[in-house]
Amino acid sequence: MNGRSYRGMSAEERLAERRERLISAAYDLYADPGFPETTIERLCAAARISNRAFYECFSGRDELMQTVYDRCVRETLETMGKAIDQAPDTLASRVKTGVTSYISFVTGDRRRARIMHLEVRRAGDCLTTSRQSAVEALLKTIESNVADLPEATKANQRLLALGMIGAVQELLIEWVLADDPPPVGKLIETATHIFHRSFVT
Repeated sequence: MNGRSYRGMSAEERLAERRERLISAAYDLYADPGFPETTIERLCAAARISNRAFYECFSGRDELMQTVYDRCVRETLETMGKAIDQAPDTLASRVKTGVTSYISFVTGDRRRARIMHLEVRRAGDCLTTSRQSAVEALLKTIESNVADLPEATKANQRLLALGMIGAVQELLIEWVLADDPPPVGKLIETATHIFHRSFVT
């Protein structure tokens, strides 16, 4: 790839711009109709690029899905981390703040909720490593925010945290798939109740 400019952009800038267009198209299409139903041709049409240009940006649909999923997870964890950092130093406050910020941010865009909690499963093996990394990051966030609090249970906090992550995932899948989705506030209330009852001694 040379460094000549085209329409005021360098080759590197054009590549980055095409990648973002593909990521944006995938964010829409991987959420609806979904990852298995979305072809490279459909992605290219939505992003207004050629098939050849697609392969200059990504090796295939799997890598693009991994990029979209990883970005969704990163943005969600950053939002949750900032909220928890500002919360009072009590277990109840940290739990309430963490649950509220996570669920509110994820459900703030149905595409994000679907990709992170439904399409990640439908995508199969290509997201196994990314999903494990996301779970591990959530585990570290939970453990680091409860371990030092005197009112927290001394039981195996890692296993409890894994259970809580699974519970929240199922609540969000229900929210995505239900014909009459439960109110987001009810999801937050339920998840907070589960977390609090699990971690308080």
